[in-house]
Amino acid sequence: MYPAKAYAVQEAKGELKPWNFERRTLRDDDILIEILYCGVCHSDIHQAKGEWGKSIYPMVPGHEIVGKITEVGNQVKHFKVGDLAGVGCMVDACLECESCKKGYEQFCTSGAVFTYNALERDGTTPTYGGYSNKIVVKEAFALHISDKLPLEGVAPLLCAGITTFSPIKKYKIGKGHKVAVLGLGGLGHMAVKLAAAHGAEVTVLSTSPNKEADAKRLGATHFCNTKDEEQAKKLYSTFDFILDTVSVPHNYDLYLRMLKMYGTLVLIGIPDKPIQFSAFSLLTNGRSVAASSIGGIQETQEMLDFCAANNIVSDVEVIPISYINEAYQRVIKSDVKYRFVIDMSTI
Repeated sequence: MYPAKAYAVQEAKGELKPWNFERRTLRDDDILIEILYCGVCHSDIHQAKGEWGKSIYPMVPGHEIVGKITEVGNQVKHFKVGDLAGVGCMVDACLECESCKKGYEQFCTSGAVFTYNALERDGTTPTYGGYSNKIVVKEAFALHISDKLPLEGVAPLLCAGITTFSPIKKYKIGKGHKVAVLGLGGLGHMAVKLAAAHGAEVTVLSTSPNKEADAKRLGATHFCNTKDEEQAKKLYSTFDFILDTVSVPHNYDLYLRMLKMYGTLVLIGIPDKPIQFSAFSLLTNGRSVAASSIGGIQETQEMLDFCAANNIVSDVEVIPISYINEAYQRVIKSDVKYRFVIDMSTI
């Protein structure tokens, strides 16, 4: 067993505080990673606060992990001591079902094992995430990290990056497409960067007019303040795709009307309440609503390689671990540009 230091929350209404625990002894196909940086995802907050239900306490959040390998198991083939490695939202799956064999481990029919707030495949051992100084993971669920990019900016790619890259790949979004990104936060700013890098013409839809300059800096060609009804109406039947990154309930009918014929609204943000829209918003122009979560391991590696080749990282604010509770409050207030990342050397 490996003694580990972390910040954990002990109950739904509690704050994150220092906590010591043990990582498992290295198995033949495991690697041990010294965590250097871990991003702070809004889903960390939802789960730490028990807002999605079934939270397991004590909980060590964090699934945007980058670090350096310090030890490898006897049968590890693709990593060595000293390599940079990343861990995203998953740490295990059956690897035998149809979904896993096709590279969609996130849809494992027996259930993917998530990096924290989950149980290992034994059904009893909790998983603990990246707000810690080390992690043990199967090499099959580790990612190769380029040394060409700043690691603090790479960390959020393990969730925010793949969450936005996956639908862009699935729908073959690229040159000739008019794409809107709804919301300019942690997910939205990555959606802008990645859609623009794939050649799409990008418009940011936001209720915050002060974000226009940033939207264009990140790669958007156009910006619309959707609180302005006249501006919004001008965009009816305009977009091939809308990547909806907003995680609170909003007026879905308004944005569906912005889709052209057979356009698709892809839900990436996860509101904590059921969404509502009129069927007529779909019937008109034959529009569709879809949803997308993360990607499989192969697709996540493809995303990391694409970002390395195109010099794409997340815009981050690096914080010490002691600031994590304040950071949570700022995320809730949308007071971050655009992702907090914990420097784990401060633990």
